Parts: sequence; structure tokens; C-alpha cells
Amino acid sequence: VQLQASGGGLVQAGGSLKLSCAVSGHTFSSYIMGWFRQAPGKERELVAGIWVSGGNTNYADSVKGRFTVSRDIAKNTVYLQMNSLKPEDTAVYYCAAKRGSLVRTEELLYDYWGQGTQVTVSS
Repeated sequence: VQLQASGGGLVQAGGSLKLSCAVSGHTFSSYIMGWFRQAPGKERELVAGIWVSGGNTNYADSVKGRFTVSRDIAKNTVYLQMNSLKPEDTAVYYCAAKRGSLVRTEELLYDYWGQGTQVTVSS
């Protein structure tokens, strides 16, 4: 399974970005897809996850109401729409995949990872 993340960039506070993660090499609908981020000096954390088959989603409290995770099964792609961005959202964002039907926060449970895309929010 290969994951290719894209869409990061530099944006001002209050702005928006949409990240994409294209999945290849396996049946997309078999997976939970997670979006993680890692800021300098901090641990990697799950910000959003989606059960591809059922569409159920989970969000970290810090992004609820601002970020939306979605998927396009036909395109084997998962998205992270990020609105009302804050400087504290600055991080490298990773997409990851695990089998199952429950979104889990523990990164060790995810089998496959994309390369990461930098999101920088200026104040």
C-alpha cells in the first residue's frame, strides 16, 4: 500500500488549506485513514480519522469544527479540509492507514504512512 500526501503550504491565520492523500496498492475501502501531524518538539498526534467504508469520522478536540475529513472511494483519496487555521496548526501532516473499522489515536496501530506535507500558518 502506498500513500501520497499533498496540498500543504504557507497560509495566513484564518485561512484554509485542503490536503489530499492518494492511496494505491490495495482495496481502499478496507481501511481506516488517519491524518496525523507533528509540530517541532512535539509528539505526532492524530487530528482526524475516517472509516473509509462506513464514513464514520473522529476528530481531535483541537480541530473540531475547523477541520473536515472526507473520502472519495472512486478516486482512492482521502482529504483533510482545514479552515480557520491557527499558528498552532503549523506542523508536518501525515496520512496513514490501518485495517479495521475503528479510528484509533495510537500511531503504532497504523501500518502504512505517507511522506508528510508541511503546513505553515503565519500569524
